[in-house]
Amino acid sequence: MVVPLVVGVDGSESSLEAVDWAVDEAARHAVPLHLLHAAAPGQDSSGLITAASKRAGGGAAGVRLSSEVLRDDAASALVDEGHKAFALVLGSRGLGELTGLLLGSVSLAVAARADCPVIVVRGSQEHRAGRFGNVVVGVEDGEGSDTAVGFAFREAHVRRCELVAVHAWSAPLGALSEPLPGPWYALEAHRRPPAQVLDDALRNPEKQYPGTDVTRRVVEGSARQALWEAAAEADLLVVGAGERHVRPGLQLGLINHALLHHAPCPVAIVPIRRRKPLRGPTPKA
Repeated sequence: MVVPLVVGVDGSESSLEAVDWAVDEAARHAVPLHLLHAAAPGQDSSGLITAASKRAGGGAAGVRLSSEVLRDDAASALVDEGHKAFALVLGSRGLGELTGLLLGSVSLAVAARADCPVIVVRGSQEHRAGRFGNVVVGVEDGEGSDTAVGFAFREAHVRRCELVAVHAWSAPLGALSEPLPGPWYALEAHRRPPAQVLDDALRNPEKQYPGTDVTRRVVEGSARQALWEAAAEADLLVVGAGERHVRPGLQLGLINHALLHHAPCPVAIVPIRRRKPLRGPTPKA
């Protein structure tokens, strides 16, 4: 059984833009599309879900479509649905959100709690429509971004576009107080050269997705700024998140939190998850 791509709908224009984006994403990955609306007790949501389904059906060439209304708060319903979802797709702002909010409260809560990839659809029409021809992924030093890198490679593969892998680094405090006879990272046994961080992170996915055009960017400075600048000409920005825990609370990190609010294109938050890979397209040799 192929798990569905789930999109949260609430009647807002932002959620309908997420539906449009999710239709194309489901078609790319050949997975079903499931529309989910969380309604308050006694609320009649038939018209809302019907309108969203009609909009999805207008562009869902060959995509199997289903819909559901749950009586639960939206964040909890979506997080629960994420346990059996290919990914969750959300708009950047919900119905009734205060003017001036950069990101809706439900989208923020789901991105922080879900244990599957969460894509927040934001940015201009040209970013949402995939007109730039590249996917950007942030690469950390360690295992935190491994799942995100794999996700980004798969996205670049199905879109037949370029993957831009960005690793930002900074010298430790005090490293510039005294001149060093070489790169500071070469003198610290516990650190890897920034270029090697990228090479190590990309090695296995490049074998899995041969033929994917990959550009490596090593940037000295702020990771947030480096990713934001790369995303200015991207169709999708992919970043990793820590493994989810039972305890409640936001687990996004400051960089991901800022990108969800300010990135100029859709953002995928991909947490570490110890589970079997989801069924998707098999790369051709």
